[in-house]
Amino acid sequence: MKIYPFLILLLFSLSCAAQDKISKQTKEDFQRLEWILNKWERTNVRPGNTAFETWSRDSKYLFTGMGVSLKGSDTTFVEQLRIEIKEDKIYYVADVRENATPTYFHMTKITENGFVSENPDHDFPKMISYSLEGDDLTAIISDGGDKKMGFIFKRKP
Repeated sequence: MKIYPFLILLLFSLSCAAQDKISKQTKEDFQRLEWILNKWERTNVRPGNTAFETWSRDSKYLFTGMGVSLKGSDTTFVEQLRIEIKEDKIYYVADVRENATPTYFHMTKITENGFVSENPDHDFPKMISYSLEGDDLTAIISDGGDKKMGFIFKRKP
């Protein structure tokens, strides 16, 4: 039975060591993304449709989100989302039913009110950007060129 406290101490030490590998800059950049933590209702949908994204903090360096689209009361699209740190880099991660595994988009630009994340190897989108202006959030998915789609959200109280 004395092995259990040792295992707990070992796991705690490994967890602390993993967090120590996160640079100060990455930690600061991650904190700059806290504005996304909220419920956002999409405003540019077709009549009869609704859509929203909800973001919450799961841990110090993990935000989880969910995007849902509805037609009437029928769910038409769901995606599980994450913003996480992996190997001292920040990633926007999208997990949709159509893909076998979650898709990682490396955040290449982070500002006080937005970010750009990219995965040039993904078919579409290759780039995802979010920008906040007041209570309005704009998300754009694109191929990095002319092909793009915009999603406009309003912060819910």
